[in-house]
Amino acid sequence: MLELTKLPYQYTELEPYIDAKTVEIHYDKHHRTYNDNLNKLIEANPTLQNKTLEEIIKGVNILPNEIQRAVINSAGQVFNHDQYWLSMSHKIDQRPTGIVLEKLLKVYGTFEGFKEEWKNAGLTQFGSGWVFLVVNADGEFEIQKTSNADNPLFRSIKPVLTMDVWEHAYYLTYQNRRADYIDNYFKVLNWEMVSTNYSANV
Repeated sequence: MLELTKLPYQYTELEPYIDAKTVEIHYDKHHRTYNDNLNKLIEANPTLQNKTLEEIIKGVNILPNEIQRAVINSAGQVFNHDQYWLSMSHKIDQRPTGIVLEKLLKVYGTFEGFKEEWKNAGLTQFGSGWVFLVVNADGEFEIQKTSNADNPLFRSIKPVLTMDVWEHAYYLTYQNRRADYIDNYFKVLNWEMVSTNYSANV
């Protein structure tokens, strides 16, 4: 059985950019429900047992058709939320440094250029979904967006940065103002984690 990943900060510690009530509901209701549903699938299907979350996701294509979609939805959302929480920090206004900054500048020209591309990806993701920063086959940063529970790990690519653009991630504070949510996401973005994830991907 998979334990719900613990938050690396208190509900209040992302305020005022991500409010405490949103973090509480998002984590303790939405994320917990996906985790509980995945554990029910694991309990009912021996082929899923004794596997890590990443192993379940990478092996989803060989699962029986009758459970494949349910596993994609639950496992995908557990992984996405795990990554999303880690992508934020109570250390406000971090900036990329070192090799991560060099790679961003190589692809996007300036840090502001990266922010613009990232924001555009979030704004143009129709409906519910996610935005990811990944290291592509050429070893360069690439922004990808997905719908619903999809994520790059289903294609054996682990993201280094994750942003949730489902409405439940921001609606209590921002309502329909997704652009404002994305701008303030940068205030709490955990560049220390991005650096750690990048090192693990190259």
